[in-house]
Amino acid sequence: MCRLVSVLVVTGTCTGVGKTVVTAALASVAAARGASVAVVKPGQTGVGDDEPGDLDEVRRLTGLTDLHEFARFPDPLSPAAAARRCGRPPVRLPEVAERVRDLSRDRGLVLVEGAGGLLVRYDDEGATIADLAHWLDAAAVVVTRPGLGALNHTALTLEAMAHRGVQLGGVVIGAWPDEPDLAMRSNVRDLETIAARPLAGALPAGAGALDPAEFLVAAHRGLAPSFGGGFDAAAFRDTYGLDKE
Repeated sequence: MCRLVSVLVVTGTCTGVGKTVVTAALASVAAARGASVAVVKPGQTGVGDDEPGDLDEVRRLTGLTDLHEFARFPDPLSPAAAARRCGRPPVRLPEVAERVRDLSRDRGLVLVEGAGGLLVRYDDEGATIADLAHWLDAAAVVVTRPGLGALNHTALTLEAMAHRGVQLGGVVIGAWPDEPDLAMRSNVRDLETIAARPLAGALPAGAGALDPAEFLVAAHRGLAPSFGGGFDAAAFRDTYGLDKE
């Protein structure tokens, strides 16, 4: 069994890029390889107290129950803005860091899924998931879209991470369609150029609708060997890149 880092932060280039599905995929593959896995959502926004959130999606896709949501706000806003609007205390990321460290002491892997993109604010002082990753000395997996806008958003995210001393765990495409368009195919090589490394994975579009057994197969195929999967970045690039067109 490959060695697993103890904490991994999952962030995105923006909202709606597939962070929860990628988080579930990382958790599913690690658990299948025998690791004890916990998943943390520091701040859930956009769902009511009695509604299913992102961790419920992780549970459905993976069957895992070691799930930890530290705060919830009903409005679909940044955690800082959502906390202000409903009058609840904001998420305190220094406290989250301590709780994640506690979890990591007896888990093989703790996954922390952020809200929105890398620099979304969690409180009025401006703490972000980038700060949390830095405090934890944890690598961050960046989830991006495959199409137009992905290159700029990914480059900005990686530049911000480098500026803050956050290590890149890899860039993963959150939802790769069966029939990618010209921009998507062109972006494959450019995303690798921006990251200065091969893609760390590409999850198929619609993976979030699979049952747990099917999802594990898709997760293994869609994640790089560094995460315990079988994704072949070179083969993917050769299939979808435009060098021969």
